[in-house]
Amino acid sequence: MKHYLLRILFFFSIWFSAYASFAQQTTGGQKPNILLIFTDDQGYHDVSYYGTADIRTPHIDALRNEGMRMDYFYANSPVCAPTRAALMSGRYPDRVGVPGLIRSTPDNNWGFLDPTTTLMPAKLKHAGYHTAHIGKWNLGFESPNLPNEHGFDYFHGWLEDMMDDYRSHRRHGRNYMRLNGDTIDPEGHATDIFTQWSVDYIHERGHQDGPFFLYLAYNAPHFPVQPPQDWLDNVKKREPGISEKRAALVAFIEHMDDGIGKVVKALKESGQYENTLIIFTGDNGGHLPDLANNGPLRDGKQSMYEGGLRVPTVVSWPGVVQPGTVSEQVNLSMDIFPTLAEIAGVRLDEKVNGRSFLPTLLGQPMGEEQRPLYFVRREGGTRYGGKAYHALRLGDWKLLQNCPYQPMELYNLRDDPMEEKNVIKDNPNIYQQLNALLMSHIQEGGKTPWQKPE
Repeated sequence: MKHYLLRILFFFSIWFSAYASFAQQTTGGQKPNILLIFTDDQGYHDVSYYGTADIRTPHIDALRNEGMRMDYFYANSPVCAPTRAALMSGRYPDRVGVPGLIRSTPDNNWGFLDPTTTLMPAKLKHAGYHTAHIGKWNLGFESPNLPNEHGFDYFHGWLEDMMDDYRSHRRHGRNYMRLNGDTIDPEGHATDIFTQWSVDYIHERGHQDGPFFLYLAYNAPHFPVQPPQDWLDNVKKREPGISEKRAALVAFIEHMDDGIGKVVKALKESGQYENTLIIFTGDNGGHLPDLANNGPLRDGKQSMYEGGLRVPTVVSWPGVVQPGTVSEQVNLSMDIFPTLAEIAGVRLDEKVNGRSFLPTLLGQPMGEEQRPLYFVRREGGTRYGGKAYHALRLGDWKLLQNCPYQPMELYNLRDDPMEEKNVIKDNPNIYQQLNALLMSHIQEGGKTPWQKPE
């Protein structure tokens, strides 16, 4: 009994210390800076903090060691644009008009962001934040859906989805690189460019009053996998026997990790690190044709199985988040918006589907009821035919359809975390319950037009 009480007192002291630090920062005029690092197609285990033997990510690992690792963090979709829409809006992606990829080719475009949607940077501006986006946008190519029209004071990055080449920065022969509203044509590898722009921004903000929000969205490691040659040579030398394709992806990620290290170093050099909340996460599971490592999870990018949805996620906040902690709480990309709004002390009058996980960061239990979690993707081509497919998780149960032309599947993730045994025939009542919830989400999402108005 004595040991039990001591443990309670120990954990209470940790929570009280974190809460006191948080309260001091948010009520005493010292709102934290926010750095949100978003990677593209990074595998769930393509970080060395999970013990992956052939990859070295010391700077991401350092954030993990100094903060909280979240093992059950989900992207809102198995592809990028819907997840980015959910991240920025705090809502399910089809509720804001982005059930599928936003592309510059109209015949293969499956989303149009509702221009009336309030996005994260607009809300943080109300809390006194200077807002910046560096890197990949992928939520619109023209007015009214450009970054500066949705709350970003500063945009330095790429409007489109993928780049055809990380050095020439083109897509279908067109240049989507911008500085605010101006077309620019910088030289260098895109990862290095986005890193340097972030370093410059952080140093500049070090001389300004008020907190900043920096959304740094790398295109890497999305294909085409193009690491600098010296990084590729180092991996091949260090990892004898590694395949050429895997070596390229490892080098690509390690090069990006080095960039993250430079960004964090800029925070420290400018004296801002101790008052900066850093979130590192990704947009969907790793791309298996490029030999991404999604750990023990089934499948990868584009898939509604766990390997397509779970992403490596770390939150670091000196003096608030207990270093070296691990959370198994289930969160989604859309939960980041309400979490940051609560941290910034700004009220959310707009309807959001996400919820804040700030108590978890402070070491508190959430005490929430089970919530149904909904995933969607719409896509074209012969495999998908312009149709959408979905998944829904409720507690340990997960109902999914991995292609519009395939039957539904049901898994119990507690008993079968690798999704090897479809138990839909054995659990008709569970199937009916989850299917009813799924249909209600599909109906709600169907109210939102996802095509650009004529």
